Amino acid sequence: MGADTHVVQVSGRLTLETAVELFGKGVVLPEGVTQVVVDLAGVGAVDSSAVSLMLSWLRAAQRKKVQLSFANTPENLLSLASLYGVDDALPLHGASV
Repeated sequence: MGADTHVVQVSGRLTLETAVELFGKGVVLPEGVTQVVVDLAGVGAVDSSAVSLMLSWLRAAQRKKVQLSFANTPENLLSLASLYGVDDALPLHGASV
């Protein structure tokens, strides 16, 4: 990863209970950064709110012309994205950052 890449660590639950707060915070998109990797290695429980949240972060990054991707995506989250038909729209990676 280059100097223009920023890694954001996300941990805990990505569920309806936490989504509202995370929607409000958004994803960190520092000035001058052209790539952001959201590392999901620390994420435990997920539900459909996680997929919605990730789509929201992706749209925000696209508006700022920042390339956003998700690393260490938990299998259950990959399954949800596939179930909802957005796995091709989301840059999801199961591998390490």
